[in-house]
Amino acid sequence: MTTEQLTEPPVAGTETETLLGALERIRRTFAWKCADLDATAMTKTVGTSNLTLGGLIRHMSRVEDDSFGWKLHDLPREGSPQAWDEDFVWSGDEDVDAVWANWREAVDRSRARVAEALADGGLDRAKGVAFQGWGTPSLRRIVVDMIEEYARHTGHADLIREAIDGRVGEDAPN
Repeated sequence: MTTEQLTEPPVAGTETETLLGALERIRRTFAWKCADLDATAMTKTVGTSNLTLGGLIRHMSRVEDDSFGWKLHDLPREGSPQAWDEDFVWSGDEDVDAVWANWREAVDRSRARVAEALADGGLDRAKGVAFQGWGTPSLRRIVVDMIEEYARHTGHADLIREAIDGRVGEDAPN
């Protein structure tokens, strides 16, 4: 596996290359859906939902650290359930650049933690948090869960972004 950041999963790659390529593609698409907006645009909601693009970025920063820090490496978990719920709300007073920087830093930490886990057992590595009645998830399971989390919220971002300025599309431009 190379250390370069994939923008597409390989057509005929290994399981690791395919999973990490899919994760990178959905991260990239999520970022594109939320990009190039000011703090006011980040407050936009659709329907009765309080979900905002700024809140989604903040939430995904937390999920990156939770999944690849806490679940994978048993590092201290941050935030209360209430804080997780509050993540989605964006008042318009927040610093857009700071929330983006926090997300990029969380993604970089995740990439490093995944690389460490790959070197310590590969996708089968299961040395993080043991969940009662379930067990300790493998790196494979955590990566699949992260792809699912991004896919769900990229769908939310797609609807919100279309309502803001009509940006639509499946993949971010290269």
